[in-house]
Amino acid sequence: MTRVPDPLDEFPLHQTPLSMAYVATSDRNFYDRCYFNAHDGTGDVYVITGAGVYPNLGVVDAFALVRRGSHQWALRCSDALESTDRRAPTVGPYRIEVIEPLEVIRVVCDGDEHGIGFDLTWTGSFPAEMEQPHVMRTGARAIIDASRFAQVGTWSGEVRIDGEKIEVTADRWIGSRDRSWGIRPSGDAEPPGRAADEPLEGFWWTYVPLRFEDHALVVIIQETADGFRTLNNATRTWADGRREQLGWPEVEIDYASGTRHPTAARLRLFPRGGDPFTLEIDTVTSIALHVGGGYGGDPEWAHGRWMGRGWVDGSVYDLDDPEIVARTPFGVIDHVARARYVEGGVTHVGAGMFEHGTFGRHDPSGFADWSSLAD
Repeated sequence: MTRVPDPLDEFPLHQTPLSMAYVATSDRNFYDRCYFNAHDGTGDVYVITGAGVYPNLGVVDAFALVRRGSHQWALRCSDALESTDRRAPTVGPYRIEVIEPLEVIRVVCDGDEHGIGFDLTWTGSFPAEMEQPHVMRTGARAIIDASRFAQVGTWSGEVRIDGEKIEVTADRWIGSRDRSWGIRPSGDAEPPGRAADEPLEGFWWTYVPLRFEDHALVVIIQETADGFRTLNNATRTWADGRREQLGWPEVEIDYASGTRHPTAARLRLFPRGGDPFTLEIDTVTSIALHVGGGYGGDPEWAHGRWMGRGWVDGSVYDLDDPEIVARTPFGVIDHVARARYVEGGVTHVGAGMFEHGTFGRHDPSGFADWSSLAD
């Protein structure tokens, strides 16, 4: 294949002696992805969307999920990577425009024939937070080795569901976004090899980006089956750019009986030089990322998988369907969250997302194996 310079080669961005069309690793799982969520705090309408490029797989793709009531709409798009300019990713009816880096982003989806459409502009409320590096290994091999930044903000524009237009205004609609890149399982599944005989005992993950009136809170925790913490990030970011680390959070989660569905959580946070405080969270509604969104456990599609050129697909899911109910617990789920805490006699009220996944054994939660559920 004849290669020409990438448009990004015009800019002084290079970190290797390669065109920007290439990445410095030959690992097939290298990815570069963005994620957004949007809601008005009520849980009536919940939007999650994102796009990714997979340079070593030659794929660019995007997805959009909208939940309203007991139904979840999904749109998925995929194409050959060389057909898009990575400065403004476009996949079928989906495109992203970076209007002002780290501040203002426009996301457009003209997938109305599949029941989903929107034209939304994101405005960051506080500076983006660069998270701790995320590394996860299977044996000696890193299956995740990624960097990510997170940001909370507001939305304006419109969402369209089956032809009904819903106005989105910045005084009501909030959300969070992240940008991540590095190594992460992508595309078609690889042969499991040794892992087939030594499967994962358990996985526990919690990610909580929240927006308050004058600051953001971002908490990320990952633990192994025995509760050993492999990722810990808890930060408060103020509008003027001040950042505080909030220590080693202690987490308690209330699960609905007979499920692993989190109804509420309490995070004990520890500001340096100050008194600990408890962040209280109530979940409102949720979207399962693996029900049409291509995240781990989705049987229909996976990020980075080659689907051919110009592929666009859509589905509508009845979340009360027994087949959907049966697979929902085995993937990461993003919940609309309401939050509050009291510090120094001042009550702070906010909202955002409570992302959670717990599969298999997790000793601190009392889950003994893959079949264990809350009492």
